[in-house]
Amino acid sequence: MMKQEEKAPSKGRLFLGGAIFITGFLVPLLIPLVMKTNWSTTVKSVVSGILAIGLPEVFMLVAAAVLGKSGFQYLKSNLFGWFKKHGPPDLVSKTRYRIGLVLFMIPLLIGVVLPYLLIVEIELVQLYMRYFTISGDVLLLISLFVLGGGFWDKIRSLFIYQSKAIFNDEAK
Repeated sequence: MMKQEEKAPSKGRLFLGGAIFITGFLVPLLIPLVMKTNWSTTVKSVVSGILAIGLPEVFMLVAAAVLGKSGFQYLKSNLFGWFKKHGPPDLVSKTRYRIGLVLFMIPLLIGVVLPYLLIVEIELVQLYMRYFTISGDVLLLISLFVLGGGFWDKIRSLFIYQSKAIFNDEAK
């Protein structure tokens, strides 16, 4: 079966379709604004659900309609091709891997220790709790890119029942 050629649509349609496509992925960022409104909990829940689940798909369908099938394939291949090109490499150096593991473990340790610090009611921790959690999440994401694609495969194998670990017995 031959792969269909991704033909570039006109510049105007590509810009408009791309803007609609990207806006659809950014719509869930409006959820915190919805949470700050005086609306009832039910309305907030419904609007947040629509922003998170329904609206991005609608934007994607509209982008596909504007671009056409070949234009939508062209946009997707270029966008995801850019992410693949600039994403983490499969193999990283031993030093980079060790640094990535430290970055990976820090948020996990903070996540284990922080609830106990809240029980003790340390004022500094309670005051800056939001910053601890946000920085931990950011650090965890950074560590996944530092660790490289090989680590992503290791994480993925956790969710595959029949996967097995193979250890290299390197002499050190």
